[in-house]
Amino acid sequence: MANLKEIRNRISSVSSTMQITSAMKMVSAAKLKKAQDAITAMRPYSNKLTELLQGLSASLDADSGSKYSVQREVKNVLIVAITSNRGLCGAFNSNIIKQTNSLINDVYGDKNVSVLAIGKKANDAFQKQDRVIANKSEVFDDLTFENVAEIAEMLMEKFVEGEFDKIEIVYNHFKNAATQIVMTEQFLPIVPVEADENVNLDYIFEPSKEEIVETLIPKSLKTQLYKGIRDSFASEHGARMTAMHKATDNATELRDQLKLTYNKARQAAITNEILEIVGGAEALNN
Repeated sequence: MANLKEIRNRISSVSSTMQITSAMKMVSAAKLKKAQDAITAMRPYSNKLTELLQGLSASLDADSGSKYSVQREVKNVLIVAITSNRGLCGAFNSNIIKQTNSLINDVYGDKNVSVLAIGKKANDAFQKQDRVIANKSEVFDDLTFENVAEIAEMLMEKFVEGEFDKIEIVYNHFKNAATQIVMTEQFLPIVPVEADENVNLDYIFEPSKEEIVETLIPKSLKTQLYKGIRDSFASEHGARMTAMHKATDNATELRDQLKLTYNKARQAAITNEILEIVGGAEALNN
């Protein structure tokens, strides 16, 4: 059994760790509220924009398709892997890395696959494989639509120029603080959609459907990427809050066990001292 000093040091160390994890949990909880409000407020706009684009695209002739919907033989694939810049968030980052590796090895095993890293963890993982074409981790320092739009424009330009035949996004979809769902969405080319009978197309178009679609498609793509990053940002804080909550509970349990061990060791030491005193006294009497 460890001596009392060693147990006291361990109790002190675990208590310090518990204070850190508890503070990190509270910080993530505060950030989660703001991030959750942002993605919740954005979803109706994103869904309505998709609905309008869906109705307009379905009503156009096949020959008037956009340059972003060109279907080519898939030889070069780009995967946009969205992770976080920091760890201590459970399986949040490892799930994205695992899904991206699955796409690289299983789905596109015979293709030339590159990775655009959004998040330092993705960059660290795929830089070793020499697949990263760019690292956009700095977007989390100032997460605005304008900054994300620059990344989306770069992706659209690379697709139009034929550098990549297909672009996919891998990110964590925010369901709640304890649940994040790994999503894989096709970014380019645009997936053909069919008109929904419930969509109201009773609009007056000015200047024309074609011009409106050409304006809406880039806007929709930028919004899709922004929503994915926002989803991932909220998921990160939810995952970190949950991980730190579990870590705090584990530290509390370990501290209680160490205190019990310390009390037992202290009681044993006191008992031994009493026995020594009694034994010494009896020896003197004899």
